[in-house]
Amino acid sequence: MARTALVTGANRGIGAAIARALAAQGMTVVLGVRNPDNAETVVADIRHDGGTCETLNMNVADPASVDAALASLEPRGTQVDILINNAAILEGERLLYIDIDAVMESVRTNAVGPLQLIQKLAPKMAQRGYGRIVNLSSQWGSLTSLGPGAYGITKAMLNAITVKTAGEAGRGVKINAMCPGWVNTRMGGSSAPREPEQAAETAVFLATLPDDGPTGAYFRDCTRIGWDD
Repeated sequence: MARTALVTGANRGIGAAIARALAAQGMTVVLGVRNPDNAETVVADIRHDGGTCETLNMNVADPASVDAALASLEPRGTQVDILINNAAILEGERLLYIDIDAVMESVRTNAVGPLQLIQKLAPKMAQRGYGRIVNLSSQWGSLTSLGPGAYGITKAMLNAITVKTAGEAGRGVKINAMCPGWVNTRMGGSSAPREPEQAAETAVFLATLPDDGPTGAYFRDCTRIGWDD
């Protein structure tokens, strides 16, 4: 049975690599992006390789935008089987001095937006008896090595969201988090040693877990790790 995956922040970097990889698995991929025009290259790549995809205009930091985007899927007959919460921002260096508006934007983008999507989609997944949700976290979300600015605390919040929602998700729904490592993206910078495609491997692994696979867990390179790793 062909599955449909929604990938947020899929216009570049890790999100684009995940979208391409899932399409290569035969899935229909919905690219959740703030500006669909920015996803044209990814869409063209997927379709050139014989994959199926569509764009979805959505800003995960805006609850009204998320609601409208998901509502627009219903007339298309699109049911989301797999959710990849990838979209994120990195604001500031020192939490003590970062503007509070930037903190709140980080909270909305990196934690509350993913939670809203889980709240909207997980119950429907449970009704159908199948769902896979992957939250893109970070080593900087560990309480022993929190990252800069608001990024670290919001990734720690995303980790907590993963554990709590996994325990509440219901039959057939698996919710896990992953650490992509230091990746060569616009956020990670050109000095990063890993490519987006390497990070995408773990996302695909978690998106295609078997029925007896884990939930409420944390992974790096397709291997389960501790929340403080």
